[in-house]
Amino acid sequence: MRRAARSALADLLRSAPFARAYTLAALTLGFLAGSIQRVNGLVTVTTIIGGLAVIGIAILAARRDELSLIGFAPTSLFLFLVWSIVSLAWALDGAYARTMAAWLALVGWAAIAVTIAHVRDTLQVARAVGDVLRWLLAASLAIEVFSGIIFDAPLEALGVKGLIAYGGPIQGLFGSRNMLGFVAVLALITFVIEWRARAVARRVAVYSLILAGLLVVLSGSPTALVTIVVVVVAELALSYARRTPHARRRGVDAVIGGATLVGIALALVMHRQIAAFFASRSGFGTRTQLWQETIEWIGRRPVTGWSLFGTWHNEPFPTNVINLALSSPNFSGLNAYLDVLLQLGWVGLLLFALLGGVALVRAWLAAADRRSVVHAWLPLTLVALLVTSVFESYALTGIGWMLLVMCAVRAGRERSWRLSIDPRAPEPPPARPQGGNRSAR
Repeated sequence: MRRAARSALADLLRSAPFARAYTLAALTLGFLAGSIQRVNGLVTVTTIIGGLAVIGIAILAARRDELSLIGFAPTSLFLFLVWSIVSLAWALDGAYARTMAAWLALVGWAAIAVTIAHVRDTLQVARAVGDVLRWLLAASLAIEVFSGIIFDAPLEALGVKGLIAYGGPIQGLFGSRNMLGFVAVLALITFVIEWRARAVARRVAVYSLILAGLLVVLSGSPTALVTIVVVVVAELALSYARRTPHARRRGVDAVIGGATLVGIALALVMHRQIAAFFASRSGFGTRTQLWQETIEWIGRRPVTGWSLFGTWHNEPFPTNVINLALSSPNFSGLNAYLDVLLQLGWVGLLLFALLGGVALVRAWLAAADRRSVVHAWLPLTLVALLVTSVFESYALTGIGWMLLVMCAVRAGRERSWRLSIDPRAPEPPPARPQGGNRSAR
């Protein structure tokens, strides 16, 4: 009897419907974690994350015959997590529990992301993100309409201010206008890919694009507008690379990569001028003051940082001093790269950049070489996340970190050097014809 029960449980964990249900549940949690915490508290969110992480580990254990240790996850991910827990060694007295809690949160989200990346292919992941965001964006718009038009009263429990009647800004279920803007941009990328891959009916695609575009506008998020511009440029460059004959494609990719590196270098050299430019624009002045104060504290521990502490909630040192100096509460560094520098130093930043950079290169090369347009979802999502990380710290916690890890693992499965040294490493999945949509469900 017990053997039959164990066999049935193993079959359930290996089944495709369970993998889809797990993916939808995990993505919904990721996008709604802030709202759930706001309504039910941190313990509820932590319990759900822990439960999904345990289920994910059970799924991977049940599918262990399909996995390869070498191709399991990017080396840079392991190194970043190792350095994060090593930072416990120089944490200040009384901060050990905070560092351990922040590290467990990283590991929990990473376990969920790795599981999704192994049990669903790129089209299935994109479809799952699209399905979840269609419902959440529609629910966000409905809540804003009820709050701002029908009842004309803020919904304090969810942080909804009810400003839709005035043209926004609105935040829906996502806690802030910038988070809504980021989610809406991600939705636009996903819905365009679904439309071009013919993965959904045309009427669904048109409705989805109108919904996401409307919420980008109503969010009033300046970071979303910057991200859209960069994503459009990246899409044009990727489309050009995809149309280039294979014999010349490597040269085109090299030129695009070189131009990107030159742009990053110029941004680093001219960061003060760029910061001053943005400071004169609405919504960016407080950011530049926060960044300048953060850089001052980074200079006191440039190599190791002040140890991992995740978000700035409850103001761990030195964020309490930074907030005191600015006379305003900040719950993150509003820049993922500066946040990593503050917490984990230059070593941590290099590992974080390696994780995101290698993932982007792998995803870009795979998208340029593969026939199906769905493979463009990975590099464009990474571009949106990495660009948004200049203005927000989403990539270090919650859905942002989950997306980064998930895309990095999927990119490694799409295109990895490990295939040349380990014949048991997973082969990249065959490119799907653009018309086959039902199998993705």
